[in-house]
Amino acid sequence: MGKIIAFANQKGGVGKTTTCINMAAYIAAIGKKVLVVDLDPQGNATSGLGINKVKDLKTIYDLISGDTDINDVIKPTLLENLDIIPSTVDLAGAEIEMVQMPQREKIIKGILDGIKDEYDFVMIDCPPSLGLITVNALTACNSVVIPMQCEYYPLMGITQLMNTIRLIKFHLNPTIDVEGVVMTMKDKRSNLTTQVSDEILKFFGKKVFFTYIPRNIRLAEAPSHGQPILVYEPGSKGAEAYLSLAEEFLDRNKISYKPITKDTKIKLREVNNG
Repeated sequence: MGKIIAFANQKGGVGKTTTCINMAAYIAAIGKKVLVVDLDPQGNATSGLGINKVKDLKTIYDLISGDTDINDVIKPTLLENLDIIPSTVDLAGAEIEMVQMPQREKIIKGILDGIKDEYDFVMIDCPPSLGLITVNALTACNSVVIPMQCEYYPLMGITQLMNTIRLIKFHLNPTIDVEGVVMTMKDKRSNLTTQVSDEILKFFGKKVFFTYIPRNIRLAEAPSHGQPILVYEPGSKGAEAYLSLAEEFLDRNKISYKPITKDTKIKLREVNNG
């Protein structure tokens, strides 16, 4: 049975999409079958994995509307073992339509229940809000990964997110749990970063991943090329951090895997050059 993980934080710009697509890419490269579900109307996970947003692209919106079959929506990416259900700006109007639908909080769960067993992991990139689409993601998932930028404002909003998760657990999804917290854009030279990191550790304890994501220009550049970091610049510090995070995630889930070999890295370079 595939495990469904939502990447959620109502604060934008904290590295949520970057963490979702790069963890997914590395876990796929390690040999696990992964599906990314883009639930953000901005469609950044879609473009970040190289999917061209052409006019007739079938997306998650078509599934919510009931206008198409899921097999017509799932798209392969440039990486073996990694598929995506894309999103475009059309999804922005979905919440209004979903309000009138029966079992409106469980629409995404219904969509994913039919295909989750075809994957080892389904990773949902949530929008930067706590609206109905995010509620759907939290209702459908087994656990939540919370990317948190090591700055003051993202820290202030975490109570609201945790309250939402508690409400979801009580009313809609009793098995939901926090998978872990990822500290992103960390600058070890900054006193503020150190203070915020200490507060995150104090609040979440062992839920915080040991691996943190540093500020890295290559990570910022990769989405504009439609590539995850392991394809765009596999030797960068950002790539090394996400590989470490993916391995730590699999270790926490007690899932065996073969480390990425030299041959795999050569293949990834060929993808980049081709």
